Amino acid sequence: MDSLTQITLGIAVAEACAGKQLKNRTFLYGAILGTIPDLDVLVGKFLNPIDGILIHRGLSHSLLFHLLLTFPLAWLITKIEKGKIALRTLAFMVFLCLFTHALLDWFTTWGTQLLWPLNNRFSLQSIFVIDPLYTLPLIYFLIRIWRTKDDSKRRNYVTKGLVISSSYLLLSCVIKLYALQQFETAAQNQNIAYSEIIVKPSPFNLILWNANINTEEAYLIGDYSLFDSKPISFKTYPKNQQLENQLQGVTDFEKLKVASEGWYLITKTNNHLYLNDLRFGLLDDNPEAPKFAFSYQFVQGKNGLHAIEAPKDKRDAKALLSKMTQRIKGN
Repeated sequence: MDSLTQITLGIAVAEACAGKQLKNRTFLYGAILGTIPDLDVLVGKFLNPIDGILIHRGLSHSLLFHLLLTFPLAWLITKIEKGKIALRTLAFMVFLCLFTHALLDWFTTWGTQLLWPLNNRFSLQSIFVIDPLYTLPLIYFLIRIWRTKDDSKRRNYVTKGLVISSSYLLLSCVIKLYALQQFETAAQNQNIAYSEIIVKPSPFNLILWNANINTEEAYLIGDYSLFDSKPISFKTYPKNQQLENQLQGVTDFEKLKVASEGWYLITKTNNHLYLNDLRFGLLDDNPEAPKFAFSYQFVQGKNGLHAIEAPKDKRDAKALLSKMTQRIKGN
């Protein structure tokens, strides 16, 4: 999830664990602890850009990393607080602030390597990386907490915030299962033989859902709104095996195949090859020249072809949001 949401969740968890002892200092500790796992982004700045992508939500989001950090950070806070709060309480707070960060990211499309050093990424793909309806209830109740010193009210506020936000996460999973059923039924009715299907929400909402379907010769991409009244339709994007063959042996290509978990499409524009990560949707759904939200261009360097992230046009994003707003209303 986005940084603001992770900071907000970190504060709420710290408050739930140690609000009585730390009072409003939970805002400082929770914000820091809720941010720590995403510091892997800073590490990635010193690496090859593609390697930076690969390590994101890896080690720093793992259960092992959180366990290793728990007691050193808890001990440090006891020194800052001069023994006013038990080490056991702080250890519980630190671990939960770190682990709930990774747990929340588990619900998004990119996923997390919770069991690092195993390579498996866990992803429920039930909520977009930014969703105000998850974050705003937490922010509201944290404001109420900041303004009161009454322990019982603080406990009541943080409980309400966490219950509402967690219920929204649960709702996202229920709606995703329903959307998945709609896409599977549509594929069956259209006699589409496929090997795999993924379903994820469009930006900022749980109403409009997107699906990628993997067939032998092509990927099919479709969308479904809870307000739809017509059957789901899919657009076809051929796999372009001939273009992919031109990238065989290119190191960055092999790394991006891993990063995209196999959901990629090779396209060619202006004599440049692009690897498009299909999991994050389209900016422009023109089958002849599609633009994807996450796209990597292969350029010639001293050591051969390497990948760089393709620049994004703000106009594409604005057009996408406008189109999405209309599409949410139904087909």
